[in-house]
Amino acid sequence: MSCKIIWFTGLSGSGKTTLSDSFSKKLTKLNYKVKKIDGDTFRKKNKNLKKFTKKNITENNISIINYIKRIKHNYQYVIVSVISPLIKTRLKAKKIFKKDYFEIYLKCSIKTLIKRDTKGLYNLAIKKKIKNLIGYNSKIIYEQSKYKKITINTEINDLKKCIIIIQKKFFKNL
Repeated sequence: MSCKIIWFTGLSGSGKTTLSDSFSKKLTKLNYKVKKIDGDTFRKKNKNLKKFTKKNITENNISIINYIKRIKHNYQYVIVSVISPLIKTRLKAKKIFKKDYFEIYLKCSIKTLIKRDTKGLYNLAIKKKIKNLIGYNSKIIYEQSKYKKITINTEINDLKKCIIIIQKKFFKNL
């Protein structure tokens, strides 16, 4: 079995970490070898804490892709949760990992993201202490993928329902 790359993408607070953690735990309980890569953790670990410019975001996402290339032979699943707002980096991952790449876009309204504000980023953006929150007050917009992917609205689907949607769409054998 080749390694499947499950790439969770969406705005901050859309549920990437929560859903990817839950899905990763489910796979682990089923005795699959799983590696979880969280965008925030990866950025900090690699001391890539520069501003969120297009160049910096691209470099970070390419670093994640290159890391996956190096380690994927050790795992059955690599679960990635990262905003990855630029289509070119997701297209690169799709091109490299081909049929083993599964993109899951987590959709949620700005109103709900502000209400959730799991990291306090939207509050800081509202107070103008952050001037580059993607999807809120950044020049960088989230670019939608035009190719086949799964879209899950985390505003209307709870965690359990989201996991069921993923299983039905891509992983019928789980």
